[in-house]
Amino acid sequence: MERYLIIFAAIFLAELGDKTQIATLAFSAKEEVNRWYVFAASAAALVLSSALAVLLGQAAQGWLAKLPLSLIAGVIFIVLGLFSIWDYFR
Repeated sequence: MERYLIIFAAIFLAELGDKTQIATLAFSAKEEVNRWYVFAASAAALVLSSALAVLLGQAAQGWLAKLPLSLIAGVIFIVLGLFSIWDYFR
């Protein structure tokens, strides 16, 4: 149970203010959109993306153990952020 709580807390904190939450907020702010549909769709998307991440992580377990994952994740987030900024000003 302790391991579950650690994973839950880490993912929960990582998702706070994430682009997924911002997109969910933007969808639910529209008057013509049913908030329950937004909740269900965003929850299903998170579950599916998490399942894919677990499957990919398990498949690449040996190879990924040799990489600096936090560095790679940081670079990916920076690139995605730059794309978001570029898209805004486009």
